[in-house]
Amino acid sequence: MEGLISASQPFQQKPFGNRKEGDTKPGEKPHVEGGTTDEDQRLMTREALGRRNIWEPSVYYALGKESFHFAGQDISIRESMDTYGALIWPGAIALSQFLENNQEQMPLMDKAVLELGAGTGLVSTVASLLGAWVTATDQPEILSNLTFNLRRNTKGRSRYTPQVAALCWGQDLERHFPYPSYHYDYVLAADVVYHHDFLEELLKTMLHFCRAGSGTTLLLANKIRFQSDLRFIERFGSKFNTVLLTELPQQEVRIYKATAKE
Repeated sequence: MEGLISASQPFQQKPFGNRKEGDTKPGEKPHVEGGTTDEDQRLMTREALGRRNIWEPSVYYALGKESFHFAGQDISIRESMDTYGALIWPGAIALSQFLENNQEQMPLMDKAVLELGAGTGLVSTVASLLGAWVTATDQPEILSNLTFNLRRNTKGRSRYTPQVAALCWGQDLERHFPYPSYHYDYVLAADVVYHHDFLEELLKTMLHFCRAGSGTTLLLANKIRFQSDLRFIERFGSKFNTVLLTELPQQEVRIYKATAKE
């Protein structure tokens, strides 16, 4: 798309919201109107089971483990098929590449970074290796594998030891993460918009950490799969000043930069 760049190149900003409702790009799969369906669920399952290596030469897949090379380091990520949160999704890989290749425009050195829905910890690992002070969050049942991956890939390599914390979107945010005690320079989120019923809670969580005037920048990378994804992006754009940084047509991934509206 004209004016957009790949995740492997420095970005140029493109204003958000220039796409009209109902527009379809060449090669874009149509989305079914309404909420997610059983077919949507099957699509997610097929994607989880049938992921192919489209990120060569950086990624080499193996059963139960994926290996990457980011920030000058080999990274080994343990996965599990038990839950979506224990798999690596395209948005995480795209955001990791983007962070690595746009350090001048998006410097993470000595920055406080929070990741929402960190999953296997790939993005948090890369941010940590790039010099950030990272807090990786997810649901309690995800934290064991997340902690394992972060420790294995950052010990002795990172400027700061990454932290892990339980965070259920929209729940007890002021109690567990009171503002301004918990303030971050960047909030990262990769493939957190998909087939689930907590999109409003996700938006509430984003707004909690990215308040107007806080100086916090949100980076959202997501594969667009369902009509509900597009509706979330529209709602997201109503609450945030949003710029589409890059779009990867082959992976159907978009990366947005956002700050809360006044």
